Order: sequence, then structure tokens, then C-alpha cells
Amino acid sequence: MIGISACLGGALCRYDGKSQSVSQLMTLVQEGRAIMVCPEVLGGLPIPRDPAEIIGGDGVTVWQGAARVMTVSGQDVTQQFKEGAIVAYQKLQALGINQLILKEKSPSCGSQMIYDGQFSGIKKAGVGVASAYFRQQGMQVMSDVEWLESLEEANGN
Repeated sequence: MIGISACLGGALCRYDGKSQSVSQLMTLVQEGRAIMVCPEVLGGLPIPRDPAEIIGGDGVTVWQGAARVMTVSGQDVTQQFKEGAIVAYQKLQALGINQLILKEKSPSCGSQMIYDGQFSGIKKAGVGVASAYFRQQGMQVMSDVEWLESLEEANGN
């Protein structure tokens, strides 16, 4: 079994109250081969919520105390992001899951790219808060983009 970002599995949990569903991942959930987690919701953030970005670094530097997660309206939600990552990890660990497919560009789940912290729409290399924590705990994290690319390669496309 694998873990996936809940928004990829069809859950309406994104900041804007929508999903980013990927049909192949929804099928894995329906077949009982994947479990959905949303670290932001598990950390106590509402749906919908103000968009948030990491200011001053990425998820790694958030855990080091050198960066913060802020909403577009200036609310510091760093603690909710960190708590959500811990709760998600505990939930996944209890099920023996150590492989994850997470939503790229998310301030929680991004594994290669996140937004630049200026709410400009510009992306930069970096990881989200949950992805950083999961990797620190020895979990394998892959983005939805990487996973879909690997599927295409496996199918000869």
C-alpha cells in the first residue's frame, strides 16, 4: 500500500476547496491499494483556507526554524503545517506505509518544486513541510508529476 496526497485521490481538501484528482490514483484508493492524507487538514487548517507559501526557504528550513509558512493575508501557519506532517506520518506509520505520491508545488507536499514565497506564481526548487519531514523519517517521496511520467514510460509513451 502507498500513501497519496488526498487532493490527488479526489478529496476536496485543497486551499480552494477543490481537488487535483488523478484518475489512476483514485483507482488505487478505490481498490484499497492507497490511503489518502492531507497534512494541512490534519494540522487543523480549514477548507477552504487562504493560500500559503513558505517564506525564507523550503520545508527543510522550516523544520530548522529558519523559514515560516505564511498565508497570503499574513497569518503564520507554520505550526499547523508541522503538526499536520507529524500526524500524517503517524497515520501512515501505523499502516506500515513508507512510500508516498504527493502533490508537486504544494507548501506541504511538494517534493521538487514549491512556490517562491512571494505569492507571485513563480516556482523554485524546494520541498514542502510534510515532504521534508517524511524524508527525514526515511520515507520514499515521489511527486505526482514523477509518478505519471513513470507510468507513461512503463506504457511505452
